[in-house]
Amino acid sequence: MRKKFLFESLVIVTAGALVSALAVPALAADDTTTISGKMFADLTNYDASNDGVNSAANGFGIDVKRFYLGVTHNFDDVWSVNVTSDFNYVSNDSETQIYIKKAYVQAKLSDAFFGRLGSADLPWVPFAEDIYGYRWVENVLVDRLKFGTSADWGLHAGGKVADGKFSYAASVVNGAGYKNPTRSNSMDFEGRIAFAPISGLTFALGGYSGKLGKDVENSTTPPQHTADRVDVLAAYVTKSLRVGAEYFQADDWNNVTTPASDKADGFSVWASFNFDEQWSVFARGDSAKTSKDLSPDLKDEYFNAGVAAHPRKNVDVALVYKHEKVDGGGTINTSNGNFGGVAEGGKYDEVGIWTQVAF
Repeated sequence: MRKKFLFESLVIVTAGALVSALAVPALAADDTTTISGKMFADLTNYDASNDGVNSAANGFGIDVKRFYLGVTHNFDDVWSVNVTSDFNYVSNDSETQIYIKKAYVQAKLSDAFFGRLGSADLPWVPFAEDIYGYRWVENVLVDRLKFGTSADWGLHAGGKVADGKFSYAASVVNGAGYKNPTRSNSMDFEGRIAFAPISGLTFALGGYSGKLGKDVENSTTPPQHTADRVDVLAAYVTKSLRVGAEYFQADDWNNVTTPASDKADGFSVWASFNFDEQWSVFARGDSAKTSKDLSPDLKDEYFNAGVAAHPRKNVDVALVYKHEKVDGGGTINTSNGNFGGVAEGGKYDEVGIWTQVAF
């Protein structure tokens, strides 16, 4: 009942605000259209094995892991639309895709409230990415372990109050992610609140609850559980320093349609330091148990470290080393591959050059 009340409240408030925006006179502003893009690419040596058997993907290669191309049109100071496509090529699994990541209409009434209808950023992952600052090197914790995603189709709202010290975001979504806009018998909820008491310091709390798009009519595998996730983040960010930590706890994320129930949790800590405008060093460590009830010994350990150059605005280049180890009997599917095994577990090492180019 509480979740249903949250769903209905968000839908009513957001829809009401969108309707109200129709009656708001457009402020003096000409139509403007902007085009933006962002590319994540790397040249690395990839070395992975599971139970002592080397991966067929091992070796040197170039990956263009993401190429976003976006168009935003502002009709006036209230109304706008955005369409963002994503090109994804990963040589490790010979995958090439072009698809829509974001496509929404927005009504922004003030800094305190905006509403979006369509596929748009979810409250948690993009927020954590912005504070972390090194998404171009690695996905943030819940995205890397596939316990969350960055966008979905639905109704979204957010804003900032008290001179930006408090912010919030909430979404009612289909639940299957931006690549799968299909309907289901119920919708999912994700929300986040954040507090910045002083400049640079941020505390955030988020949560997710729903069926992940699996509550489908006449399904041969109907939902048995509800997937829930709680997120916590604390960080201090200045022009030269970033220090932060993220924690999540999830129930039944991978067990929505199975009789058995399961839990997971994990944390990530990171830091980076800019010596000047052109050079920085960074490091990060993650630890997670993705099946605490069904495979209690299964554990993922990950870290990366590197040095980055920023030769000009919107261009970043880094020399990075990554290492991941999965053991305890079982496998874990991460953004870097599927690792694990029964006898020796799985491991992954990668070293090379990572880049980000934006415009």
